[in-house]
Amino acid sequence: MDWSRFLDSTLFLFVLLNPFLLALYLLDLIKSLDAATFRSVLWRAVLIAGSIFAVFAITGESLFQDLLQLSFSSFQVFGGVVFLIIGIRYVMQGPSAIEKLRGESEHLAGSIAMPFLVGPGTVTASVLAGVGQSPPMAVLSVVVAMFLALVGLLGVKWLHDHVRARHERLVERYTEIVGRLAAFLVGTVAVDMILRGLEDWIGRLG
Repeated sequence: MDWSRFLDSTLFLFVLLNPFLLALYLLDLIKSLDAATFRSVLWRAVLIAGSIFAVFAITGESLFQDLLQLSFSSFQVFGGVVFLIIGIRYVMQGPSAIEKLRGESEHLAGSIAMPFLVGPGTVTASVLAGVGQSPPMAVLSVVVAMFLALVGLLGVKWLHDHVRARHERLVERYTEIVGRLAAFLVGTVAVDMILRGLEDWIGRLG
């Protein structure tokens, strides 16, 4: 059993999930939902996303190539475009852009799972988790990373609820500035995903 590979896969997926950045995208829900409701919605979103990640960790690129008859590089390009749009809208409009993008969905868990948890980077990390690991260990990598992300988001929610009561204006300004800066990182990652997908696609043609 290669624990080094397991730790690398788990850490890679957790870093891409980034609870702090996710908290900025879900800021409107963190503000409007009470702790119990937010926890319930988040649990369902994590279960949805975790199930999708587990499937990709077990099947890998074969799900695209053998079953769907699609190139994984095409997914990278399209997913990168989606996240690039999200990053640009956040930079230009702030947190309100994410609320508009998600819409007034009655199924918040699903709208959180996609596209905020399930994205090109996290799916790629799930696929890579299945490389060099047995299916049970690959799934365990996904479970551990998702659990850590869940704990991190719940921690941010708890901290926000306790700090906001006394420093509401400071919290608002801080999240606005940091959110826009983080959106630049998201946009950069999105462009990198597009370029990697195009590079792989061109390489296949050559």
